[in-house]
Amino acid sequence: MLARLVLTDFRNHAALTLAPGPGFVVLTGENGAGKTNVLEAVSLLAPGRGLRRASLSEMARQSGPGGFGVAATIAGDIAIATGTQASAPERRIVRINGAAAAATALAERLTVLWLTPAMDRLFVEGAGERRRFLDRLTLALAPAHAIHANRYEAAMRARNRLLADEATPDPEWLGALEAQLAEHGAAIDAARRETVTLLADRLDAAQDGPFARARVALEGWSGDASTLAAELRAGRGRDAAASRTLVGPHRGDLAVTHCGKGQPAALCSTGEQKALLLGIVLAHADLVAERTGRAPVLLLDEVAAHLDPLRRAALFERLAGKGQVWMTGTELALFDAIGEDATRIVIGG
Repeated sequence: MLARLVLTDFRNHAALTLAPGPGFVVLTGENGAGKTNVLEAVSLLAPGRGLRRASLSEMARQSGPGGFGVAATIAGDIAIATGTQASAPERRIVRINGAAAAATALAERLTVLWLTPAMDRLFVEGAGERRRFLDRLTLALAPAHAIHANRYEAAMRARNRLLADEATPDPEWLGALEAQLAEHGAAIDAARRETVTLLADRLDAAQDGPFARARVALEGWSGDASTLAAELRAGRGRDAAASRTLVGPHRGDLAVTHCGKGQPAALCSTGEQKALLLGIVLAHADLVAERTGRAPVLLLDEVAAHLDPLRRAALFERLAGKGQVWMTGTELALFDAIGEDATRIVIGG
């Protein structure tokens, strides 16, 4: 859990220090007070671009000096920090216990999962959004997943440029890039499939409750490194014509089905889709705690506002004792069912 969080020139917060306790952390305040900004800051304590996927320069306070800082103390008195400097607004700096570190190293210290209103359309958006969602779930179980994903993307961009810019690409350089794609692509696919299998087993074993139960599967490319390398070699001409790589794990998709209806999530109602997504996130949080021995930090933005009182109470009961859970809302009454065992913070004013 986070024992201390300090924001400096982050979004609308010039200087904010919070000392959250274990369990529920409830942030309330008017619209525009900066509640979601606090959750975004916490999300940056994990690898990636945060829950809004914004550029780093957007996160710096508009009337501030140009850079920003997010620092936290987590259980065991470990100090982690990230941010930027005005001289390099898009260069992310990460420090762990004062020493410079790669952003991927954050996954070894803290697991952060989130659910935001923007994710309500996850099942009707393009496959890329669902892949990013799946990769966050996978990263929580396999910290090395971020390294493989970054190197795969870099090698794919280089291969695409080589095929587009050279009439006769250097075969040795092209082969080297394809070897990297094959190595990291196979690792990505294997980690994703293990995550989906573990999650599917947990969802299948879950009892029916107030939230729709999902069935999950990974669709698209599958294979080992040698298979992918051969497919890349064979597809050079096709990929050059298309100006992109048409085979590999970057073409996969997370398929989600409503178990009770046997219906794809994309065809379910908005409320059902939100319930399916919430069920997946909660099941995954349990899976992470079981497999790693470390409960994830959950960030649930405005999640209570769209649930009826029965489902709100059921959600809070499900979350109790599951680690540190940050939730936002405009009204204190939304969180009455939690009881007194919570850190309650009013943002703004």
